[in-house]
Amino acid sequence: MRHPSGRVRFAAAAVIAGALVSGLMPAAGASAVPGSAPPAAVTADEPIEDMPDDGFVDEPEGEQDDFAEPETPPGSGNAGLRAAPVPGRPGDFQLAAGSTLTGMLDRLDAALPQQGLTELMEQANRDADWDSACGTTGIYGPDLAVNHRVCWQSDDATSTEWIPQAISGVSDAQEDEDWGTSNSEPIAVGSYDAQNPGRSDYEAGRDNCVQTSATDACNEKGVRITFFNQATQKYRHVLLVWPYVNSKSNISFDALHASEGKCTSSVTSSCKAQNGIHAGGMVWYGNYLYVADTANGMRVFDLRKILDLNPDNNADVNDPTPDGLVSDVLDKKRVGRQSNVWYSYGYRYVMPQVATLKFTAVRTSGDTSGNQCYATARPKASYISLDRTGTDHLVLGEYCNTNNGGTSPGRVGTYPMTALTAAVEGTPGTIANADAAYGLPTGATFNGEALWHKIQGVMRYEGKWYFHRSNGYDNGRLLQATPTAVDGTTQLVANAKVLQSSFGPEDLYLVHGRGDGLAPQLWSLSEHAPKAGCSACKRELYSYNMSEVTADFAS
Repeated sequence: MRHPSGRVRFAAAAVIAGALVSGLMPAAGASAVPGSAPPAAVTADEPIEDMPDDGFVDEPEGEQDDFAEPETPPGSGNAGLRAAPVPGRPGDFQLAAGSTLTGMLDRLDAALPQQGLTELMEQANRDADWDSACGTTGIYGPDLAVNHRVCWQSDDATSTEWIPQAISGVSDAQEDEDWGTSNSEPIAVGSYDAQNPGRSDYEAGRDNCVQTSATDACNEKGVRITFFNQATQKYRHVLLVWPYVNSKSNISFDALHASEGKCTSSVTSSCKAQNGIHAGGMVWYGNYLYVADTANGMRVFDLRKILDLNPDNNADVNDPTPDGLVSDVLDKKRVGRQSNVWYSYGYRYVMPQVATLKFTAVRTSGDTSGNQCYATARPKASYISLDRTGTDHLVLGEYCNTNNGGTSPGRVGTYPMTALTAAVEGTPGTIANADAAYGLPTGATFNGEALWHKIQGVMRYEGKWYFHRSNGYDNGRLLQATPTAVDGTTQLVANAKVLQSSFGPEDLYLVHGRGDGLAPQLWSLSEHAPKAGCSACKRELYSYNMSEVTADFAS
């Protein structure tokens, strides 16, 4: 393990040169202060002790598990599935702004160099393949022709730690689809750390992730965002973090978690200190990135506040930081400020949380451990997307597995983006109300169970609703529904036509093409890496011509 006592460069010019950003991003204000090398790191991972709880509800749902065991024997039916859609209640979807993070963000801004997304895209360091270079694959069904494909570098394509879920991009972010002076037209993908061991590896009998014997996968790293540059076909990972003040009253950050928890002595199997979040969907709108937090609502990040821990692009040299400390991007086992050194689990870039939008409705008293959902009370934020075909709206919905009970196969709600932006930029408690909500259709079956559940992504386009339905390690389905007046209420009525989609279908993202004059593209991604029982599985981004999607449903 590399310690911070290695070679350190304190040339302030390197910091200034490395931190230059575009007009969209101000340069870091202060230079590093020369001085002696920092003290040697302690053997314990300091954030374990006195880690403040971030105030979020933990996620007990076993989120988005197609293979959850049913409570009822095969053939006995889906006891929790209603014969009619659940009522849509917009009030259940109400969100409120959480406590302000401004003071801590200001302190982080002063401590570390910042970087703009345009420059980050120019620094993309990992190679992707495009279209035919991705080779042949059997993950796509016969109903929809894939127009574009993006496949990852081999370690990302096969990782058991990082699982891709969410997708958004510059077409969500801006009407003209141009980000600054860049022609990268970035696509953003969100992945979660699926191993979730807390800060310990209990199976190997270790209780400290910074020990030499521990792998760097030991820590729960939360969520990372991957920005793909379409012009160069390269991409870069950015770690999402949340700011906090540590026990020594210094500003720091940790990875993004559903719950921090506190361990009074050491980390044990009964006190894991951390649980990750699933980040099943995200929307990039303007400068803000909205990330779904299943049990709570949404966490919000600002593309103007990306922090750069390696401005000189030389990982072998610890870079000076504006607060007079140094940053280390080789040590993949530490995060935040520890013993006067900044760490980031080895990532050059981190993006701190700037706001929180929390559901105000109470949680249901029902058991959600097996992906159960309920007809009323607080929904789950399983996936989100942006509708730009009218007044800009964010669409949010639930993943539910009715095999295990509950009283709902899922609900969806919509929010005007003006209301969400006002809540993000307003005072704590500012309300963002949903202006529509629906229960999912019911009644249709698929493979001997309900068709309308296990939804992994949603898109509203020109008044029609599109849903991605997963199917374990096999081809999923693309579904369509239309709001229709039924018995005096407006319900989502399903199209009887069902289209076969990819293995492991996830979130949906529409590239509207208005900025370039191109035909709209419906993008998604597959989550499964090749594994035993699914040798044909493959992780890719892919798009369909939206005109073909609408035509197929109309035929």
